[in-house]
Amino acid sequence: MSSVLQGFSKSLAMTVLSEIGDKTFFAAAILAMRHPRRLVLSGCLAALVVMTILSAFVGWAAPNLISRKWTHHITTLLFFGFGIWSLWDGFHEGGESEELAEVEAKLDADWTKAGSGTAKPNGKVADDVKKEMRPFLSQFFSPILLKAFSITFFGEWGDKSQLATIGLAADENPFGVVLGGILGQALCTTAAVVGGKSLASQISEKIVALSGGVLFIIFGIQSFLSTVE
Repeated sequence: MSSVLQGFSKSLAMTVLSEIGDKTFFAAAILAMRHPRRLVLSGCLAALVVMTILSAFVGWAAPNLISRKWTHHITTLLFFGFGIWSLWDGFHEGGESEELAEVEAKLDADWTKAGSGTAKPNGKVADDVKKEMRPFLSQFFSPILLKAFSITFFGEWGDKSQLATIGLAADENPFGVVLGGILGQALCTTAAVVGGKSLASQISEKIVALSGGVLFIIFGIQSFLSTVE
């Protein structure tokens, strides 16, 4: 039970500090301003849950492919590496939310491209009537939900938080890592969707990066001092 709690607490803390101020956090905030929040939240959370489970599974399977000793040492190096990376980003951060502006510009370009040449008179009224006539399932699996899912899933693929989750699951109880990761993702995504751009623009990427860097370094020291079972 203690191993599950340790994996849970580490995963929760790491996920919250990694995801707040991340590109997918800003994307969820901007999408929620322009689309129904429940669809955006459902799509983003589904992608993050799938990504967390996949990452934890890879981390759990790693010790079965290579020795437990090597996975422990690799995880320790990953924690130190991510800590130095985050601290470097924090010290060189300008203070303004550059990622928010970058994500917003990209999404604006996508919407402009998708909307060009498709506008029709009374199109919005017709769309509203169609939405009312749709059955529940077709509304749930809407293009908006799928867009939120794809943006979040591919935005997280290969991200620092995904690699850290793999490393954490290789060294801690994977069940606890999954639970902590999902809870952390749910908290961050809900805050982004509910708070919107006003909340996202107030987040200091510098402070988040420095806090995450310190946390990774602490995990690295703890992993270095612990013994391999």
